[in-house]
Amino acid sequence: MRKLTYYVASTLDGFIASPHGTFDFFAMEPDYLDAIAAEYPETLPASYRAVRGLSGPGQHFDTVLEGRHTYQVGLDAGVTNAYPHLEHYVFSRTLTQSPDPGVNLSRTPLETVRELKARDGLGIWLCGGGALAAELLPEIDAYVIKLNPVIAGSGIKLVDAGFAPHRLQLTGSRTVQSGVVFLNYVRRAS
Repeated sequence: MRKLTYYVASTLDGFIASPHGTFDFFAMEPDYLDAIAAEYPETLPASYRAVRGLSGPGQHFDTVLEGRHTYQVGLDAGVTNAYPHLEHYVFSRTLTQSPDPGVNLSRTPLETVRELKARDGLGIWLCGGGALAAELLPEIDAYVIKLNPVIAGSGIKLVDAGFAPHRLQLTGSRTVQSGVVFLNYVRRAS
């Protein structure tokens, strides 16, 4: 069975975006981008993959999931599908038609993820956001948190689920020179 991984950048105080949904305050240092290109090249947008000369299938994921607000960041920049190299799903209660033939729309996150997990293939990447992560918590198998040396104060939470503790087990970590720590977790067995 395929695994769902929440692979996302976060501030030290647990925010994945500003209150307006932007995330341009995160580190974009060369060492950070090199680490992503080496380990998770499929998570880089197509435009950046082209600049870096990256092509081919991913190492970890062949499917990406986004919430409506996360997807809107790309739309506002004129990008209808930042990840054409992946099977792409956007969860929305407001979009009635996909702006791109390569982007699948769904209104039922849990049902869709369970169907995707039952298929053959590589892993499934949950790109964001916090409300979608909260809805998918029962199905998230692993977390890769790119912990940035930033305190934001407010914004979109890593998981916007209210008080609902979920215990995780650290399976690995790596720090790059710019101070970003890649933290790998899995759900802790009950």
